[in-house]
Amino acid sequence: MKKVYLSIIGFSIICRLNAYSQVKRDSTGSKPFTFLHNLISRDSTHYNPRQLRLDEVDFVSSYYSQNGDHSAVTGGIGTEKVTDIATGLNLNFVWTNHNNNKNTLVAGLGFDYHTAASQAYVSKTGASSPTGTRLYPSLDWTVENSKTGNTFGVGAYVSDEYNYKSLGADLHYSVKTNDKNGEFTAKLQGYFDHVTLIYPSEFVPPSVYSSDNGNHHGSNGHSDNFGSSPRETYSTAFSYSQIINSRLQIAFLADVVGQNGYLGLPFHRVYFSNGRDTIEKLPSSRYKLPLGVRLNYFLGDNIILRSYYRYYLDSWGVRSNTANLEMVYKISPFFSISPFYRFYNQSAARYFAPYEVHNSTDEYYTSNYEFSKFNSQFYGIGFRIAPPTGVFGIQHLHELEIRYGHYTQTTDLVSDVVSVSLGFK
Repeated sequence: MKKVYLSIIGFSIICRLNAYSQVKRDSTGSKPFTFLHNLISRDSTHYNPRQLRLDEVDFVSSYYSQNGDHSAVTGGIGTEKVTDIATGLNLNFVWTNHNNNKNTLVAGLGFDYHTAASQAYVSKTGASSPTGTRLYPSLDWTVENSKTGNTFGVGAYVSDEYNYKSLGADLHYSVKTNDKNGEFTAKLQGYFDHVTLIYPSEFVPPSVYSSDNGNHHGSNGHSDNFGSSPRETYSTAFSYSQIINSRLQIAFLADVVGQNGYLGLPFHRVYFSNGRDTIEKLPSSRYKLPLGVRLNYFLGDNIILRSYYRYYLDSWGVRSNTANLEMVYKISPFFSISPFYRFYNQSAARYFAPYEVHNSTDEYYTSNYEFSKFNSQFYGIGFRIAPPTGVFGIQHLHELEIRYGHYTQTTDLVSDVVSVSLGFK
C-alpha cells in the first residue's frame, strides 16, 4: 500500500500548495508576482502580541482507485485492484510572543481506509482480509523572526496501520537573503518504523504460527527465517528559492536519504525459474539522492506556469526522471482552472525480475513492479474558487478546490484520483 499512500499524499500536497500560492491574489485582486514578492519579503513588525487563536482549518479528502495485473503478493502476477479513501484535517493556530515573533502550531489528523484485492492472497486460499485502515496524527510548530523573516520549527508524526507502525520527527530552518528575494531552507527528518511480519500461508513457521481468517502473523513480529529488523529512515532536504524578476521564480532542491533495516515486505512472494516460491529478499540498506529544479513564471496577469524536473538515483540501481508542467489560468479574480501533466520514467532495480525469472542462487530478489523498468503519465485538471463573500455564501469557507488526475503506467497499471480541499478562516 505504500505506493498508494504516497500517490494520495503527494496529490493532496499539490492541491494545498496550489491553493496557497493564489489565495492572496484571489482576495485582493493584486498581480500574482506582487503577492509572490510580498510572501518572501513581508515584514512582521506590524504584529502585536496576541494569544493563541485558531487561524485556519484545512480539510482535504481524496478517493483513489487503481487496477493492474502485477501484484507483488502473488509474485508479480495477479490483481492489483485497490481503492482508498483518505481524509486529512489540519488546525492552524497562530500567536505572537513578547518579541513580536509569529508562532504557528499545526495539528493534523489523517485517516485512510483501503481495500486491496491482492491482500486476500496472503493466504493461498484467498481468505485473508482485503481491507485495512491507517491513522496518522501530526504536530508541527514554527516560529518566524519578526525582523529577519527567518524561521525555525520542529515536527512529530505517528502512523499506524495493520502491518506497519511509524514514528517520525523533524527539524526545519529557513534563512532569507538580505533583500528578502531569496530563501534557503533545510529540513532534517527521521522515521523509526516497525514492520509486522505477516507471512504467506505456506511459509508460516510452526513456532510463530497463528491464524485469523487466513491472516498469519508472527507472535512477536520476529523470525530468524525471514528477518525482522526495524526500519529506520533518515533524510536531509535542502532547497534554495530565488526571485529572478517580477515574473520568474526558481528553486533548487536536493535530498539525501538513507534507510536501513527490513526494507521489504514478507508477504511479497517471488517465484523462481524452477517453479519454487519464496518471499522477497532485499538488502538491509538503501541510499537515495533526488535532485530537482522548479520554475514558476507569470505570463501576464491571468496565467501562471509551474514547471518541475527531478533526477533520482539510489544504491539499488534505480534511475528516474520526472517532468511536470501545470498551467493556472485565472478566469476571474476568484476562479481558476489548472490543467497539469507529469511524465516519469525509471530503470529497474538490479534485484527485480518478473514471475519465474529469478534464479534460486540469486542473493537478492523481488518481483514487486515498483522496482521494475517503466514509464508513466499523470494528467488531469483542478478547479479552484475563492470568492470574497465565501464559497456558496459561507463567509468562513474562503476556498474550495477540486482536482482530478488519471495515471497510466507501461506495466498496464492504471489509476484515478479525485481530491477535494476546503479552507476555513
